[in-house]
Amino acid sequence: MIILGIDPGLATTGYAVIATTHNKTRLVECGAITSPAKTAMPARLAMIYQDITAIIKKFKPRRAGVEELFFYKNQKTVMPVSQARGVILLALNHNGIKVSEFTPLQVKQAVTGYGRANKQQVQKMVKLLLCLSSIPRPDDAADALAVALCTHQSRKLGL
Repeated sequence: MIILGIDPGLATTGYAVIATTHNKTRLVECGAITSPAKTAMPARLAMIYQDITAIIKKFKPRRAGVEELFFYKNQKTVMPVSQARGVILLALNHNGIKVSEFTPLQVKQAVTGYGRANKQQVQKMVKLLLCLSSIPRPDDAADALAVALCTHQSRKLGL
């Protein structure tokens, strides 16, 4: 099964594609979708929608995991990131992808076994679980990989 993990953002959206079999999970591709800050909001959202749709068409995932928003430091970014997340969910829905949504705590718990793990702990576990030679970059791609792994785990548990 092909699973798409997404860490939503307006300036940078992380994405990761993993392939799973009965006893093995491997990285297919990960990266980041960026939209220039000086571009008008509707155009930035269209870029994210188009890029997510292109990733869906290329890899044909059957499931996707999307991280829910969690902000306690920067309230100014909540609305723009919410809008980006909305077009991501729209693209997934338009393409018939089953979507699971996870809080950051759920993602950390699934990947590390500890819901309060720090970013470095999550990244090291992603590297270990997928037998990678290095931690994926940028950070948004590593975060999306953690979401994809969480989606896979929740699928195995029947959630």
